Amino acid sequence: MRIAFDNSYAKLPSRMFTAMPPTPVDTPTLIAANADLAALLGVDIDSPEAASIFAGNTVPDGAAPLAQVYAGHQFGNWNPQLGDGRAIMLGEVVGTDGIRRDIQLKGSGPTPYSRQGDGRAWLGPVLREYIVSEAMHALGVPTTRALAAVTTGEPVYREDVFPGAIITRVAQSHIRVGTFQYFAARGDVEALQALTDHVIARHYPDAAGPADLLDQVIARYAALIARWMSLGFIHGVMNTDNVSIAGETIDYGPCAFMDVFHPQTVFSAIDQFGRYAYMNQPGIGAWNMAQFATALIPLMSDREEAITTFTEAVHRFPDMHEAEWLKRFGAKLGLAAPSAKDVSLINDLLDLMARDGADFTHTFAQLGSEKARDQFLDRDAFDVWHLRWQRRDPDTALMAQANPQIIPRNHRVEAMITAGREGDYAPFHALLRAVTQPYAALTDDTAKYARAPTDDERVQRTFCGT
Repeated sequence: MRIAFDNSYAKLPSRMFTAMPPTPVDTPTLIAANADLAALLGVDIDSPEAASIFAGNTVPDGAAPLAQVYAGHQFGNWNPQLGDGRAIMLGEVVGTDGIRRDIQLKGSGPTPYSRQGDGRAWLGPVLREYIVSEAMHALGVPTTRALAAVTTGEPVYREDVFPGAIITRVAQSHIRVGTFQYFAARGDVEALQALTDHVIARHYPDAAGPADLLDQVIARYAALIARWMSLGFIHGVMNTDNVSIAGETIDYGPCAFMDVFHPQTVFSAIDQFGRYAYMNQPGIGAWNMAQFATALIPLMSDREEAITTFTEAVHRFPDMHEAEWLKRFGAKLGLAAPSAKDVSLINDLLDLMARDGADFTHTFAQLGSEKARDQFLDRDAFDVWHLRWQRRDPDTALMAQANPQIIPRNHRVEAMITAGREGDYAPFHALLRAVTQPYAALTDDTAKYARAPTDDERVQRTFCGT
């Protein structure tokens, strides 16, 4: 297999990473390969070497395998050194669209940053990330993507013995807020400057310096979280080491899409106090941007002036997010140019949904039909709201583009994982086909993937997999 690597991160100061190959596995077997993404990257997934390369047994020519180092706030607690504890970046490829992307193996064995972990991934989280990241891409959300998934032929030991697997993840980069924090905390201004220059050249070429970089990252991150909110998506672990500087959704651990709507919904089993609950995501987004701003201060000649300027930038996050939120939810209601007065219209619907336990995806997808009324217990209250909404003359075509029929329902994801553990990948492939056509009209084959869970199918908790 020939991959046209064009590596830039590997040319940065060596203290930013550890150069090392992935650890070979016993018997790699290909589960899935993403033909569309492979074509974009110029990668021949039909090569007989594909399974060996995507498992880390064969390092292709031109690769510069490495594990990145970073730090981060995890649930608000500072950890001075984290890093790629179970991932190896093979290198970078400039796609046919001219965009540079990393190709990374996740679950590829221990690194110096594994913190006594085995560096491996079990099959469940690999299948989940493949499904959810490709669904997010189809939904129009900036995200890392899945190029391939393989089984390793080796067991992984967690609370049980699971089949091992590796996902090949593609991202515009794997640089995080925590990457900046790592060097700022150590007072390594030289490395911090090199990292900043690299990020500006790679992701924000019109940024004049750290202040411009901060402004543009804030804008991307505010817009990203608004997209999450408009889909009922809950990331689950919005630690600063999981915040991509490129503005993509990264690190699909205990993530989930809501079924029944409630603003305080939490799925992650490790989020015991609801820090990353659905409604808390915008506030945490601003908090994470404050940590990024703090990490950039050592680059500024006038510290006090920088603190003032950066504080003002972070304080603009809520307004930027609210503008994007209004745009996204306005489109869900068919409002091409929503105004401030529409905020109450949107929030009143969400309040009704929360009070009556309405399904988030179904309510918005069915607003143009009588079925929406069936989501509510207090149908008279919904009728009053519906009349207000109709007076705004909604655009049904816009609604169809903004409201998916199909999301990766948690019960479907769990059923697919259960089947995969038994060696049956047909449910995985069927679910993948369904979630990558989220806005298409439902057919006899896809309608079951739109169905909300029954009470006994409902998933209450999701898990990280590490």
